[in-house]
Amino acid sequence: MLCLWLATLSLSAQERIHVRMHDRNTWWDFPYTTTDIDHFDFSSDASTLQAHTVGGVVIPFAANRLDSITLEDEPLVETKDHYKVFQMYITTNDGTDVLSKEDYQPCYLSLNARGSFSNYSGDAEIRGRGNSTWLWYDKKPYRIKLNAKHKLLGMGKAKNWVLLANYRDVTDMMNTFVFEAAAKLGMPYTNHTRYVELFLNGDYKGVYQLTEQVQQGSNRVEVDDADGILLSLDLDDGPELSPTATDNFTSSVFSLPACVKYPKDEALTTAKLDSVKHAFAILEAAVRNQDFKTADSLLDMRSFIHYLQLQELIENVELVAPRSVYLYKDVAGKWTMGPVWDFDAGYDFDWSTMMTGHNYFADYKELVFGTDPVKRNGYDHNLSPFFTNLFGCKEFVEQYKAEWNAIKDTLVSSAWTEVQKYADQLNRGAMMREAARWPISGKNFSDELRNMYYWLLNRVSYLNKIIADYPLPASTDPISSEQFCGTLTVNTALDWDLGYSPNPKGEHRPSGLVAASGRRLHLVQ
Repeated sequence: MLCLWLATLSLSAQERIHVRMHDRNTWWDFPYTTTDIDHFDFSSDASTLQAHTVGGVVIPFAANRLDSITLEDEPLVETKDHYKVFQMYITTNDGTDVLSKEDYQPCYLSLNARGSFSNYSGDAEIRGRGNSTWLWYDKKPYRIKLNAKHKLLGMGKAKNWVLLANYRDVTDMMNTFVFEAAAKLGMPYTNHTRYVELFLNGDYKGVYQLTEQVQQGSNRVEVDDADGILLSLDLDDGPELSPTATDNFTSSVFSLPACVKYPKDEALTTAKLDSVKHAFAILEAAVRNQDFKTADSLLDMRSFIHYLQLQELIENVELVAPRSVYLYKDVAGKWTMGPVWDFDAGYDFDWSTMMTGHNYFADYKELVFGTDPVKRNGYDHNLSPFFTNLFGCKEFVEQYKAEWNAIKDTLVSSAWTEVQKYADQLNRGAMMREAARWPISGKNFSDELRNMYYWLLNRVSYLNKIIADYPLPASTDPISSEQFCGTLTVNTALDWDLGYSPNPKGEHRPSGLVAASGRRLHLVQ
């Protein structure tokens, strides 16, 4: 019957075809565009229906799983229900797996928006992405580049998109919660979440989080094309771990690993790189000197405070490295923190099982900044003073406490309302299929989601007292350059017992000595 239907179907101009198939106890509906029904044929053994796209990609469908092939118009009215779990089918042009995170390979992407938005199908490119997730886990994250800018599932038109695997995170909600919380706080350019179930070359890969690539652009971080800056503070992208890159530098004051995400390519000249470094150094100097007035004139203080509060709320210890810290600056504007990114290492993740484990939520009392942030007496003394020095300013601590008091009673509940809407949709079969594809011993979606919710509630309750008790500095006078002791490099082994080496868990040290890595000491009065 299917062969006869294929032989008699006629198409006019360019039509949207839908292939409906069944797999893993559900129905899948994949749209793609073609101009000629001859673009369908069967393999020689009739086991596979081969759909040939306009661009020449061959998309295989197992014949024994096919249900129907239909012409289908786009919905006249979009429901815009972004909580649904959508369906994505990607086929690489040569049918090979995605093995590189450096080199794109051409592919064809089909996205079924399930009546909520317009479907999408067309030529694209795909490569791997991520660092630890790419290296350690079988379920890989991906970066997608469309052949032309397009809206996907109601998100702003762009070429570049990200598929987050969230393999470490059994809840699949750790990034989503922070995205929703940041949006509630009004942080600009916060990412959106869409969940999709992905097939890659016919292989079911499970549930992925589709979201925007953090980049400069009209529907992304919309800073000026000529003079805007998007900066990343990230150990993996900095000079130490990416020594051959030409877009990074070590910051002048706090020795932070920095990478310029915009401007980029040929626009990032040596002079421009130096100007970005200089602009950031001016901010660093104000923070180092605890000069609140100057820092406030250079930095959007509310965004900085909200950024730190989110980091502490979910116990994001990767701030110590740091990793995935973004900030941007428009032509004559202030530095602004964000967009927020990458939080599956928070929530009290058990780092002792980091390559194989999915263990979170054991302790809600571990602190990133400590009970006295300016002393960095939390998880790790190696946390850069860039994130904590302003706690030595009375005005900053007062504003920090006021902002926390304004959000503490509603932040988790309001963000969790959104999380629960996504979870309800995922629980309608998608997470069952995810668990079958990627079984994780002893862990399941509903239990871990419940653990995450109660961990957050306990965390807020605990932080209420911690933040209320942050010391309020008696003086707001900036530290002069004469008062600041700077950095001393020594050539002798240092004894941990005397307080001269990295402190991984925040144990007490003699006052006045705060150690960084190796043999470099940062000395403060």
